[in-house]
Amino acid sequence: AAFQVAAEMKNNSVHEECLYLELSGHTEDRIVPLHTSIVLFLMSYCDSTSIKVFLVPNEDTAGGPLWENGAPTNIPLNILSRQDLPPVVRSCRLPALVEKDGNFCRAGLAVVLRHIIQRACDADCKRKDVSELLGFKKTCLKACAEVSQWTRLCEISIPLAVEGFLRDMSDQKAAIPPEILHLEDKLGEPVRVHNDDKIRRQKLQLLSKEREKDPDEKASERLLGCYFDEGADTTRDSKKENKDIEVDSLELRTALSKLSVEQVPAVTSREQPCIRKVKTADLPTLERVFAEGLYFTLTDVVLLPCLHYFFVSLGDCRDEGLKALPLLARWYQHVQEVPGVKKAASSCGIHLLNLTAPLPSAAIQIRSFCDPKKDKAESTDLHFRGGPRPTMNKLEENGISAKFTSHPCPSWSLDWRNLPLAVNPIEGKLSSERALRKQQQLDNIISIVTKLAKPGDTIVDFCSGGGHVGIVLAHTLP
Repeated sequence: AAFQVAAEMKNNSVHEECLYLELSGHTEDRIVPLHTSIVLFLMSYCDSTSIKVFLVPNEDTAGGPLWENGAPTNIPLNILSRQDLPPVVRSCRLPALVEKDGNFCRAGLAVVLRHIIQRACDADCKRKDVSELLGFKKTCLKACAEVSQWTRLCEISIPLAVEGFLRDMSDQKAAIPPEILHLEDKLGEPVRVHNDDKIRRQKLQLLSKEREKDPDEKASERLLGCYFDEGADTTRDSKKENKDIEVDSLELRTALSKLSVEQVPAVTSREQPCIRKVKTADLPTLERVFAEGLYFTLTDVVLLPCLHYFFVSLGDCRDEGLKALPLLARWYQHVQEVPGVKKAASSCGIHLLNLTAPLPSAAIQIRSFCDPKKDKAESTDLHFRGGPRPTMNKLEENGISAKFTSHPCPSWSLDWRNLPLAVNPIEGKLSSERALRKQQQLDNIISIVTKLAKPGDTIVDFCSGGGHVGIVLAHTLP
């Protein structure tokens, strides 16, 4: 990396965007804080050179050549003292990025990272691997940490937890931070992908072909991905492991194809008739490949440096620690298969590990979140009809009992049984519980609107979503 003392920073800043990163410390293999390492790793992955980068060391940060070990070799870096920061940056928490005219400043990790990606795409519109980092509808890490769990994890929880763990490395019995364990739990949640029907049918067809090769295997076990039980023998375990790899490769191939510059040719062969007739609700679930689901996004870019340093810091206790984090270890290996990740990591002095600990199938983890007995118990609660269940539980735990009574204004409720089926929200592919809550919501809205509306009025349903309100209003007030 090219380090220079920025004596003429003010003159240069008017010609290009300037990025300011905090430098509070450094070792032989990393730069801290982790926010700085994350930004540099992304810039190396995007090969972003259109933004001028300044490292701003703290007063107690000693100089030395070790800075170069954690800095990307393909990104020129400049050193700038804190007193030379532009006034607009001094009032911000780094990282901060100032536009060419110096009048507009972006601050915060997620905001800065998204802007770097946008600039990289503007410089080279063919970088599909970069543009796909923003995810579906370009919303990855767009919401603030106060409302988005993933933004909060990436911006605050995980970096702070790992930095705290690194500071306590002298304590060999240091427990795994709860934030890391929470992330492990999130990786075990079911995958939800927009328009995943096609991929799930491909998976079902793959499982069907395997069943034809091994007719003794139960079809129900194949469909759920549950290929063995606790009493299975070694041979069956081996079969299950091989099938997991095949099924997992389907999700991984699909994820990596989305990053390819060249479009992958569509498969022309149609599914078998029996596959096409299967209802969406009966299709097998998808296994999680990356942090937010099936595709490699900015979330994975943020988490990789953090979790890499965490795994490295485990040292001799790594094998023991991985037993509690099988899904994170599995994710760590998946990320390394993304083209460009290893190159960017090497450029930043990140020597990725090969975690060879035995990893269980994600399907087994998913079952713990989809216990049919638990679902049945919740659905058979006849005393509960919609509403904020967690809030009611907390009230009861604190000695506050809620009494359920009939609606104070029964005339507000529509006679849903006598309305056309197309008007009923249950026709919008909602679950029975969700449809009931939607009906209750519509009862309140429709009653107010019908009182306010006058003949000749035009009613507009802004942000209509599925159109539930507009459809019922159009039928009620033709």
